[in-house]
Amino acid sequence: MRAHLGLGANLASRAGSPPATLRAGLRALAAIAPVAVLRTSSIYRTEPRGVTDQPEFANAAAEVETGLGAEDLLAALLEVERSFGRTRETKDGPRTLDLDLLL
Repeated sequence: MRAHLGLGANLASRAGSPPATLRAGLRALAAIAPVAVLRTSSIYRTEPRGVTDQPEFANAAAEVETGLGAEDLLAALLEVERSFGRTRETKDGPRTLDLDLLL
């Protein structure tokens, strides 16, 4: 199955800066699940929305090939987020890593 992912971060993680975290998050995903990264976009800086009193975000998109179904891929994405210290305390709040299954 081919899938498209959205990636975002605006806090430093064990991988370093938010852009470094995006790249490390994709590597971590490929290490725990049958996922091959086919293409990635450039990394873009975006202003926060909703909760605006936080650092700007680094965002990107990726196309991956995987043998996982959608639910298993989502579970793998959530596991990678947790491994980078992601917590969900504030809606639209700061985060070390956000991995979204887009398509």
